[in-house]
Amino acid sequence: MAQNEADTVLQTRDGDIVTVTLNRPQKLNALSKSMWQQLGSLFTALGDDPTVRCIVIRGAGEKAFSPGNDISEFATDRCNSAQAEAYGQLMHGTINAIASCVHPKVALIQGICVGGGLEIAGLCDIRICGRSSRFGVPIAKLGLVMGYSEIAALADLVGPNTAYEILAEGRIFGADEALQKGLVSRVVADQDVQSEAMESAGRIADGAPLVHRWHRQFLARLKDPNPLSAAENREGFACYDTDDFAEGYRAFLEKRKPVFTGK
Repeated sequence: MAQNEADTVLQTRDGDIVTVTLNRPQKLNALSKSMWQQLGSLFTALGDDPTVRCIVIRGAGEKAFSPGNDISEFATDRCNSAQAEAYGQLMHGTINAIASCVHPKVALIQGICVGGGLEIAGLCDIRICGRSSRFGVPIAKLGLVMGYSEIAALADLVGPNTAYEILAEGRIFGADEALQKGLVSRVVADQDVQSEAMESAGRIADGAPLVHRWHRQFLARLKDPNPLSAAENREGFACYDTDDFAEGYRAFLEKRKPVFTGK
């Protein structure tokens, strides 16, 4: 029985942590056009929800995060440059939606994480994988180019030289090399990936959400070589006027867990 496309991207919630699951386990969670559309819409909506504190992205099952785009769709949706451009605009819109989502994101990586799957994982702030996970971008073997939006995300993550090495060789490599290249943040035993990723999400969710957003903004601004303005430097002190700062230092003095409101 064919899978309902509406079931190929799932959203579940546990308190203030949302888990987004790429749900095509029979295809190792290969990404369809519909899945790219759903992901873009979902991350846009999540970005507008102030009650979310962290998002975990994963693939269904334990065999794969995702091997990338579903090759079977090339004959129908990407068989010429005009179709490919339309498909690319959809993908790039989703990439931008994930990258610009204000909430911290954790990639829970089990098994294969290749091509478009690696692009999605690479947009996360923390990427945790198992010892047996495998990575790579073998699109040169398909005669395909990685577009500007996609290649920019990879280059930001690992640098242009390493990005070119990954693209030019097109080989699949292991978790230790992925860690060395900066593709992942942490490698743990396969059986510990889920617990480690959810514990990471929990630690993030316990922090002040405004602080997470400011840190993201500051790190992005530092990529711009132009000097910081006086107003930009002053923004580093704006946290002292927030309710979350007042709650945070009182909770520390009172030896209790703070309850942040994002205000």
